Amino acid sequence: MVDDNIKIVEVLSGAKSIAVVGASDDWKRPSFYVMKYLQKQGYRITPINPRLAGRSILGETVYKKITDVPYPIDIVDVFRPPRECTEIAKTAVLIGASCLWMQIGIESEEAAVIAEAAGLKVIMNRCPKIEHSRLSGLLGNGGFVSGLLSARRQTVPKPPVPVRNGGYIESNNPETLAVHAGTRPDGATGARITPLYQTASFTFDDADHAASLYDLQEPGNVYGRLSNPTTAALEQKIAALEGALGSCCVASGHAAQLVALFPLMAPGRKIIASKQLYGGSITQFTQTFKSFGWEAELVDIHDLNVVERAILEPEVAVLFAESLANPDGTITDIEALAKLAKSARIPLFIDNTMATSVMCKPGAFGADVILYSTTKFMSGHGNALGGAVVDMGCFDWMNARHPSLLSDANPAYHGIRFAETFGKLSYITFCHASVLRDLGPTMAPMNAFLTLTGIETLPLRMRQHNENAAKVAHFLRDHPAVTNVSWAGFSDSPYYDRAKKYLAFGAGSVFTFELKDGYHAGQKLVENCNLFSHLANIGDTRSLIIHPASTIHRQLTDTQREQAGIGAGTIRVSIGIENPNDIIADLGGALEVVCGRKI
Repeated sequence: MVDDNIKIVEVLSGAKSIAVVGASDDWKRPSFYVMKYLQKQGYRITPINPRLAGRSILGETVYKKITDVPYPIDIVDVFRPPRECTEIAKTAVLIGASCLWMQIGIESEEAAVIAEAAGLKVIMNRCPKIEHSRLSGLLGNGGFVSGLLSARRQTVPKPPVPVRNGGYIESNNPETLAVHAGTRPDGATGARITPLYQTASFTFDDADHAASLYDLQEPGNVYGRLSNPTTAALEQKIAALEGALGSCCVASGHAAQLVALFPLMAPGRKIIASKQLYGGSITQFTQTFKSFGWEAELVDIHDLNVVERAILEPEVAVLFAESLANPDGTITDIEALAKLAKSARIPLFIDNTMATSVMCKPGAFGADVILYSTTKFMSGHGNALGGAVVDMGCFDWMNARHPSLLSDANPAYHGIRFAETFGKLSYITFCHASVLRDLGPTMAPMNAFLTLTGIETLPLRMRQHNENAAKVAHFLRDHPAVTNVSWAGFSDSPYYDRAKKYLAFGAGSVFTFELKDGYHAGQKLVENCNLFSHLANIGDTRSLIIHPASTIHRQLTDTQREQAGIGAGTIRVSIGIENPNDIIADLGGALEVVCGRKI
């Protein structure tokens, strides 16, 4: 990839003129978006379209063919089918172009051979607008990942002059990504920490700049409800850790579920979801979403035959599960679900809050959209609410089982089809440009700032969480007051093999255990812990405890609680990063109170 980036930087840095073959005069078409963006970056754009020859697009004359252009062309950018690329390549060689560039979805090895034999650089299945905005940092405004890390100060928006590796490094190591992804020294001040942009709105350069932003023709900030530079840095970091295309950060984990589902759902459509979901999610799915006309069916996500039958129902639009279930710690067979979802032409959504991308990467096993409550492990300090929707960029929204707000013409944006105009960028673009705009569950910049700080230590914390959890789980399993510990790290757990397959360095630090004496014993235990904080959260640096039957699962029916693995004496713990001996001593003392004797 480093070599690819260097080649793209060299092409874009060295070019002055770009011929767009297949140019459209319709501002809603992808080619027009590309031309307008590149023209604003200082390139001379030359539209090529025999149907429009002699007319003007963006102030430039349209030519019938490339050989009619009376001035040198550096890049030939192709918006035509692959079958036409061979002849276009021959023409590009003839006029002395330096690069043959084929747009997203366009590849021709025959054309590439012809062009490269003549000394032209060849780039296929990419977009110069996207690549320029990626390398210049502009694409990050929309929460999309550049794939490049740098401690160099951000310069003006232009592809960097190639220094060593273009001034960037590439890394897939979570420790490096957690610190560097999405965050560079500030271009204006040199500040090393991402500034807190505590502002509601942003100024425009001029009227055309404003219009271009509102028409989504160039990336940038318009209003704080849609985007914010501090939040965008967090979006890039989260997406980079996931190995994803981009993300959209929102006000909470529940907001993330709403934002993620909204583009795809409609009255009468159905979500197939795991019955082992977090209790608050069960209520949201089965009760609150009903007011939208959405239906949700909860199934045993571990019974693949049941899942397969359920998703065959024609109204089903989404399959939804948790990678590591909250609270009982069961582990989903993501790869198997992904195969079922793909065959049904529906996306697989995975809530990865409990594991985080440091432990589990659902996208690597076929998940399409990953969701988080960043309030939990991502922040890690219990000081900032937030959620994230992460798009792997792999699902074909134009060919989903159901039409959606991504594939339909959007009247609010003059009839553009997001999936057509923005391609693989369409889902996250829509989340920002439509869902946040109209529903408004936007992450506060301060919460983004706090989460950025917290996430830098995420890989270190997750290792310590899991190391401590293993010691606590074994202690509890041997305790006479405890009848069961639901933790996948035990070799006799039915989820042990899945833990080995899907999770790195552990089986999770949030799990449940069952007290022999039931409901009142559960309440007595939480009341007698001194180190554990009794509260409704998980993923803090500090150890947390709660009795679900009397709190977070209290609104569920007895049947729903049973399906979620919650009994009368179930206790959920989130093991922190304190010394494990102190954690065990606190639990042990509280259990002695429950038992009424010293153990």
